[in-house]
Amino acid sequence: MELKLSWMKCKGSPNAVWCGLLMVNLSDLETEGVYIVWHGGEKPRVVYVGQGVVADRLTQHRKDKRILAYKEQVLYVTWAAVGASYRDGVERYLADYWNPLVGEAHPDATPIAVNSPWS
Repeated sequence: MELKLSWMKCKGSPNAVWCGLLMVNLSDLETEGVYIVWHGGEKPRVVYVGQGVVADRLTQHRKDKRILAYKEQVLYVTWAAVGASYRDGVERYLADYWNPLVGEAHPDATPIAVNSPWS
């Protein structure tokens, strides 16, 4: 079974575009769930996977030197609302699947499969 998430993009014209981690307006973001930070470039890679109050967590990540080390390749972010009882399992699945460049402490939980933001 795969949990179907609605991964968020930023508004853009004419189509929605991925949000830049350092540019996205977090002041109105009230989502609690999971998120993925990645860098662009020739070989995009997931930099970080996490969960919680998304605006609070992303505010912290904007100051994290380990994550900012990839800003030259442009950092992007997407997030999805996920209920508290599923978050640990979803984060575990995302971390196992994408093997992020930063962050080695992910929940010791049974992975809960979710759709990719890029599919």
